Amino acid sequence: MAAADICLCINLILSADGWDKCWEEGLTPWDLGSPTPVLLHLHNTGSLPKGRVLLPGCGSGHDVVAIACAERHVVGLDISDNAIKRAAQLFSGSPKAEHFTFLKTDFFTWCPAQLFDLIFDYTFFCAIEPKLRSMWAQKICDLLKPDGELITLIFPMDDHEGGPPYKVSVADYEEVLCPVGFKAMNIVDNELAIPPRKGREKLGRWKRTVH
Repeated sequence: MAAADICLCINLILSADGWDKCWEEGLTPWDLGSPTPVLLHLHNTGSLPKGRVLLPGCGSGHDVVAIACAERHVVGLDISDNAIKRAAQLFSGSPKAEHFTFLKTDFFTWCPAQLFDLIFDYTFFCAIEPKLRSMWAQKICDLLKPDGELITLIFPMDDHEGGPPYKVSVADYEEVLCPVGFKAMNIVDNELAIPPRKGREKLGRWKRTVH
């Protein structure tokens, strides 16, 4: 995406109903248009927990559908009505349709009836204002079962200013997750990152040590 388009995208996001406007204009550089390679790899190798899974900021829903299966019901959440409409258009006829749900709602105020076995966060943590990160961590804690797992794709790990996306580091995650009882079980470079993001992503797997 050209620099001018990126600037336009950021300006749209920061305006009222900005995320909706980006989807309406097709300015969605965070959306790969296909499943995230490392998430698909974890699914295909049996390395993902079964049960109920949440993907906040699901966008057009490729990751949601990719890991949905009979043993795993996946809920894709997005604050943008246009994103959820796009996901529904793409996947309403999927043979997996009974194993996933798309919801237009606010992650921070949503109170589902059931908790989750797994939450996967990619391009969501980096999209929210840094001052909201402690609230993000508390909400993750509230939504996840005591023995559940949080998987984060830590991106973008660089030194750019402003956002979204806002720059992140492993320490940024630890700073907000550790106080609510999480510990990193494993943090590794994402060797399956797409070329433009190579070297700027790490895969983190977190569990709660205090229930």
